[in-house]
Amino acid sequence: MLRARGYVALDADEDGFSRWIDRAKGEVVVDPPDPVPQGWLDRYGWAIVRERVEILVEESRFRTAFLCGSAENEADVRDLFDLIVCLVIDENTLRHRLATRTTNTFGQHPEELAAALKWNPRMRAIYESRGATIIDASKSVTEVADSVIDAAQGLTGSTR
Repeated sequence: MLRARGYVALDADEDGFSRWIDRAKGEVVVDPPDPVPQGWLDRYGWAIVRERVEILVEESRFRTAFLCGSAENEADVRDLFDLIVCLVIDENTLRHRLATRTTNTFGQHPEELAAALKWNPRMRAIYESRGATIIDASKSVTEVADSVIDAAQGLTGSTR
């Protein structure tokens, strides 16, 4: 929806900003199993690549750009953003969206679903504690996009 409205909007999961890493070794996992086996998410994490985000910041210096997604090490890139927005949904909406989405299968396997259900309330609490703008994403895509754009337009002197 943000792209359709003419904004630069990238998906941290699909557009090359994030990758799976072995937390113990720090190594990149090129081909993670699909679905992930039990215990896999305890060892491996979804991490954003700071260098890739720095390139986006430089390329977007004079326009608004949105990088959408979440990663466990996002604190490593938080300083690169003028605004952090957290889209929140209730558990039933999360279950429904994961079960019916067509962009990827993550969350449709019991191990992945359990992890998503565990992360959902934790992420909201983390973002709230850090002063993020909280937006109810259980509304229509149009309403959510309006709220995200309104939050971004509320910035003054923004160059990112």
